[in-house]
Amino acid sequence: MALRLYDSATREVRDFTPLQPGKASLYVCGLTVQSEPHVGHVRSGVNFDVLQRWLRASGYETTFIRNVTDIDDKILAKSAEQGRPWYNLGYAMHRELDAAYASLNVARPTYEPLATGHIPEIIALIEELIAKGHAYAAEDGSADVYFDVRSWPTYGELSGQKVDDMEAAADADPRGKRDPRDFALWKGRKVSEPETASWPSPWGLGRPGWHIECSAMAGKYLGPAFDFHGGGLDLRFPHHENEQAQSRAAGRPFASYWLHNAWITTSGEKMAKSLGNALVVPEVLKKVRGIELRYYLVAAHYRSHVEFSFEALEEAAAGFQRIEGFLERAASVIGANSMEASLADGTPCADFVNAMDDDLGTPAAVAALHEVVREGNKLLADGDSPALRGVAASVRAMLDILGLDPADPAWGPASGDDEKLTGALDVLVRGVLDERAEARAAKDWARADAMRDRLKDAGIEIEDTPEGPKWSVN
Repeated sequence: MALRLYDSATREVRDFTPLQPGKASLYVCGLTVQSEPHVGHVRSGVNFDVLQRWLRASGYETTFIRNVTDIDDKILAKSAEQGRPWYNLGYAMHRELDAAYASLNVARPTYEPLATGHIPEIIALIEELIAKGHAYAAEDGSADVYFDVRSWPTYGELSGQKVDDMEAAADADPRGKRDPRDFALWKGRKVSEPETASWPSPWGLGRPGWHIECSAMAGKYLGPAFDFHGGGLDLRFPHHENEQAQSRAAGRPFASYWLHNAWITTSGEKMAKSLGNALVVPEVLKKVRGIELRYYLVAAHYRSHVEFSFEALEEAAAGFQRIEGFLERAASVIGANSMEASLADGTPCADFVNAMDDDLGTPAAVAALHEVVREGNKLLADGDSPALRGVAASVRAMLDILGLDPADPAWGPASGDDEKLTGALDVLVRGVLDERAEARAAKDWARADAMRDRLKDAGIEIEDTPEGPKWSVN
């Protein structure tokens, strides 16, 4: 089955036909770096990371651009509240975002452009829109420039709205607008704003509006036409609607497919700072590992709303640990080196492939992965075999596509101190297991059970196997 994805523009699942055979181009709206990223923020990063991984695994040479908005009304407001330069806040929050993505093994895009680094391209695009009659400079001397929404007949087609039914655009003072729904392309500097937050332009000192930056950056790195544009569902209007209108009004075909991931909610509301229910990533990672949080996010379909709870997160973590447990047992049977050597031949199972090709169906893909793990657990009893090696390699291949391979260096190798502690713990546990074996040999079951319980109380689980007892930290 060919890759099929739900296109928000046509509101249907469509076969993916690339603009250039064998290549895929993807632009995703990144975050506005105004505050620490929470779980709701990073969902988009994880979802589109899975898409780029699947595109590459499917043989497409993929160019992935994900921007960062580093100048914005919210950044200026927050920096003023905190008494720090706007660029210092943006830089610090950008680093927090990078750390959050790294903690969830979100692979770097091909390039991550900043809005402030593309002022010339933004000004050039605005000038083009003015020349074509789709934009105008305000006549009040504010240096504001607006897109004329009524000059573009299909404005509203992405979100399925009519102009007359829309509320006024609230992104700039309406006094200089011809129509209250017109949106800002360039914002003239206000006296209350720092001088560093403005750039010279043909209309006066100012800064770019939010929407124009993405059109300019997508065009610079992907060209006038590209395959996919992605982002959170909340961006469909007005942000993506405005991007599409201004780009096509300038004569650029822009995106062939629009993809939107759904929200993570808490108490039925979108997770956001304004609701006071944001869960910043470092705090969540005090309760679960990064790989377990990523599994929780991946296991839900990207278009499904997720009601966040720590109970559900802990259940997901337990599910992922079952996969890890199989890989650890398989490595002990096959041998770690032999297992790594067999990975080159690992291929996803057919059900996994079909699920991923069906609108990136990660819930069904994860279910297929668990089914292969169950098959592998049955094979463990027979010891090393080509079948066991094939299953283990297949599991690793599927995990790699989902960004969940525990052996991926991105999750971090064990430190030297950790290795020493693990080695010391192994010696101690082995000593207790040897005593337990002696008690069992003497049929002193009470003593043997007491030793097992002692280890369990310390968080160490024992599994008796044909090759002898295996231990793991619970």
